[in-house]
Amino acid sequence: MGNSQANSTNPRFDLAKRAFTERKLEDLKSLFDSLAAQSQSNGKYVSPSVFKAYIGVEGPLGDRMFDLVTQKRKDQKLTFEDLVIAKGTYEKGTNADIEEFIYQLLDVFDDGVVGRSDLEAVLTAVLRNISSHENHQSEPSSDREVLDIFLNAANLTTDDTKCAESCMSLEEFRSWCARLPSVRKFLGTLLSPRDSGSEVPMLVYPENIDPAVILLRKEYAWHIGGALPQDELHEWRLLYHSTVHGLSFSTFLGNISNDKGPTLLVIKDKEGYIYGGYASQPWEKHADFYGDMKSFLFQLYPKASVYRPTGANSNLQWCAIHFSSESIPNGIGFGGRAHHFGLFISANFDQGHTFTCTTFGSPSLSKTHQIYPEVIECWGVAIKRAQDNQDRLQGTVLERFKEDRHMLNMVGLANSSE
Repeated sequence: MGNSQANSTNPRFDLAKRAFTERKLEDLKSLFDSLAAQSQSNGKYVSPSVFKAYIGVEGPLGDRMFDLVTQKRKDQKLTFEDLVIAKGTYEKGTNADIEEFIYQLLDVFDDGVVGRSDLEAVLTAVLRNISSHENHQSEPSSDREVLDIFLNAANLTTDDTKCAESCMSLEEFRSWCARLPSVRKFLGTLLSPRDSGSEVPMLVYPENIDPAVILLRKEYAWHIGGALPQDELHEWRLLYHSTVHGLSFSTFLGNISNDKGPTLLVIKDKEGYIYGGYASQPWEKHADFYGDMKSFLFQLYPKASVYRPTGANSNLQWCAIHFSSESIPNGIGFGGRAHHFGLFISANFDQGHTFTCTTFGSPSLSKTHQIYPEVIECWGVAIKRAQDNQDRLQGTVLERFKEDRHMLNMVGLANSSE
């Protein structure tokens, strides 16, 4: 493994390297050597600029990540031991260890607290990274507007004497991560670079639809996608849009009848709020609740949040058609109970309601309990199947460790193993 391990007297390094196999340590050493070669350091260290290019993040967030990985030495030199220690904590540690590391990462101005200005700097970097990998056309969003919907999901307090502005505690940070799984996923994988565009599904809709009328912008899709597995982030296809097809329950059901996979229901009401639900099962006639624990509710505007099932009950998905009993309201919905759903749209598609819901631990999703839809969309979620697992298992070391391949591609060495 070379002198960087043999001569080490750092107990943190000795402990961290136990989390990796010998093969993985060799691959980490190859990665380090590639980065150090770009840094022109005679193989001794990685420079800040090369490290930030590797993780794909510049600005205050990139600076803060470099500072934490180098254990705040301020010498502008990232060593092999630093890399192993950081990956040992950041990737192999307990969930609590990882979240504590990310919480420290959010303190980009290094004043000991996570304030609103820290969150703004972090979210700006994250959203810029997502936008740079845009792989589909959509109506451009206001940067400030998008930033605010994620900031609005945070419960910031001002009673901490250490903080001159509103701040986020570690406990609230963990709740914020639960509401924004896409942000948690991004910040939790910075040391394993990947194509961030793969986290934003391709939004496919007919050419005759004006992008300006589409509710589901790329940032919203990225936010929702944080709660979904990777194989559901390939392509989302617009099945129904009320502006084009009219506010019609029968048209809605007809348009989605051939799609037997998961769907996303997105609603904008007359108060301007945007929200909806992910339905893991097809919309089919039932006299009672059905579905599974993969379903969830979400908010998109004026704040972004995801609400997953709490396990309190199994009242997940509702689709009632042509029932005459008052105890079975006709329409579609999620969570809660009949006549008191977490989200419900009547069969007339002209009204509905949203209440606090124990099924998903969600609040009322709009300004008022009674809602009047202005726009309704439904997207079919395509599930990308694995092509050939055997081929992937027989890949080279570079293929098995994508971050190493990413960097060796940058220095032109990847093809040497193929």
